[in-house]
Amino acid sequence: MLKKELPHHHGEGKETSIIQEQLSNIDDFQTIAEIFKQLGDTTRIRIFFLLCHCEECVINISAMLDMSSPAVSHHLRPLRNSGLIVSRREGKEVYYRAADTAQSRLLHQMIEQVMEIACPKRNISPKQ
Repeated sequence: MLKKELPHHHGEGKETSIIQEQLSNIDDFQTIAEIFKQLGDTTRIRIFFLLCHCEECVINISAMLDMSSPAVSHHLRPLRNSGLIVSRREGKEVYYRAADTAQSRLLHQMIEQVMEIACPKRNISPKQ
């Protein structure tokens, strides 16, 4: 990509050229947007958070979230299609867990850190 001359020069250095080049990779940002879109729904975040901590079947996920099995299955599908979770079949049961990928681990860490910042009441110890 040709370096665009910026309308205002504020002492930008080489990093501006690198950022401009990265910004031109629209497909990369589309991929990231699709991943974040999966976590743009409260239920999917809750399911993903749960599956980061344990492997569960649809029936147990449904019970933990107080939702119907079809509703849970509806949310599991895009999480699985995006690669954030994986499934395995054992007889008639299908078990789900977070994928063992850098992407899933990072999103899990982000969720926990954002919860810590945005939901401080969650960190109050019973002694208080």
